[in-house]
Amino acid sequence: MEQKNAFKLGKFNIIDVIAVVLLLAVVLYGAVRLLNRGGEVALPTTDITYVVRVQNVAADLYDHCAENLPSPLMASGARLSGQIESVRKTPFLVLGPDGEWHEDPDHINLYFTCTATVPKEEVMTTKVGEQEVRIGKTDYIMKSETVEFQNGTVVDVQREE
Repeated sequence: MEQKNAFKLGKFNIIDVIAVVLLLAVVLYGAVRLLNRGGEVALPTTDITYVVRVQNVAADLYDHCAENLPSPLMASGARLSGQIESVRKTPFLVLGPDGEWHEDPDHINLYFTCTATVPKEEVMTTKVGEQEVRIGKTDYIMKSETVEFQNGTVVDVQREE
């Protein structure tokens, strides 16, 4: 007497059906991945201009900064969608023993003007790379191919509408 398999569906058994379903799933996944190449939706963007102040910088660094600008902004070894356009200097003041403020001849303040293109979102949390750009932010890292300063303060942000 011949023993019948309870799981046979015509000439296919349950193992054959599972194999066919898995094969179809793999082919479908590959087709979706192939067809979606380059199909990313571009988010609307806006241009910003912002100024970062770095205080108590060695005075001789100003010339090096000015000579090497404009320079692309960087973070984590990658270029960002912006650049440092220019730099200007102002005196760094120290309180003297006489109780008066005096210019420190060895140190200055630098003001970097930067431009960037950032995603335009419903709630404007302006980010350049992973850093937020907001007036008053005190731990901004000013970094490009040629300069890097820690603890900058964002003192101005302008959005182009």
